[in-house]
Order: sequence, then C-alpha cells, then structure tokens
Amino acid sequence: MEDIIICRCEEVTLQHITETATKYKCSAREVKLRTRAGMGFCGGRTCRPAIDTALATITGETPGHDIPLKVSPPIRPVSLAVLGGKSNE
Repeated sequence: MEDIIICRCEEVTLQHITETATKYKCSAREVKLRTRAGMGFCGGRTCRPAIDTALATITGETPGHDIPLKVSPPIRPVSLAVLGGKSNE
C-alpha cells in the first residue's frame, strides 16, 4: 500500500512522503517542499487533498494554508472541441 502514487505529476509515492517525514522530522509544508508533492503541472489541484490527508496522518499536523504552496490554473483554458480538432477558428 506504500507504493501508492499520491502526486502523479511528480510521481511521489506515499512511501516517499512517509520516509521523508520520518527521516527529517519536518513539518507538513517542508515534506511537500522536500518531495515536490503538489508542485507538478497541476499545481496540486489534483493531489493536494490526498497529500494533506496523508501528512495529517503521518505528522499529526494539519497542513495549514498560512504560507500556501502555489496552486495555479492552466496557462490558457482549452475546450475539448479544440483538442479534438473541431474548432471553428
């Protein structure tokens, strides 16, 4: 169960998050920075709830949003019609 990938963009597993938190005895935010969990292309929009839940269990700390990691939207939204090549443009 430890080989579950939590952050697909950065390929961070639950095992890696657990080992980092145990080895460095760091805060939830520092675990994110050390593992790069939530820092991929999606900016944490997909994985952040799973990361926060895992870190709350592992570190006993509820990750705060005092100094949030950047969550950024895509550069420019693209419709499925454009992706499928059926654009009127």
